[in-house]
Amino acid sequence: MRFHLVICFLLGLFLTKFSVALIFKMTNVMCETYNKTWFEFHHCRLKAVSRDRVVFNMNGTILHPASNIQTKIKIYKRENGLKPWLVDVKIETCRFMRTRYDPVAKIVFGLFQQFSNINHTCPYVGPQVLEGFYLKPELLGLPFPTGQYLLALRWYFDKRLQFDTNVSFLFVEDHVKSDRIQSN
Repeated sequence: MRFHLVICFLLGLFLTKFSVALIFKMTNVMCETYNKTWFEFHHCRLKAVSRDRVVFNMNGTILHPASNIQTKIKIYKRENGLKPWLVDVKIETCRFMRTRYDPVAKIVFGLFQQFSNINHTCPYVGPQVLEGFYLKPELLGLPFPTGQYLLALRWYFDKRLQFDTNVSFLFVEDHVKSDRIQSN
């Protein structure tokens, strides 16, 4: 836990000093359910609304109350294929929704919280909606080198894999702005 806090603090400090995103947008999304008797996706797609903004809309239904939920968060970077990159954590989702204990999950949740109805404590049941979600670089709070990334979220209910949501995104640093910030 302390290791996560130190890493997030140092990376956040680095981001505020040196990195400003020029391009930060989603490029692909894949949603897959493994148990349609417990969770079903109705739609899961990206929509380009302008050259610089792509929105993610997802609608799914949890068919039975879920109170024991874990989420595995993993980030991959595209370098001659997808390679694991720094983040690989598994959180107790119900506990996180009560206490916000994990800094990595806090950053990921902060990106989509205002676009979703997934903002209450357990149990979860019924429609789970993410509508009009787009990436805001100011909410990221972590430095990323320029590149293509995949955020893989694996959702477990009662320790059984139920579904995956994988979002690919492009992050391009604005070195001109970051040089200006460093010189001040």
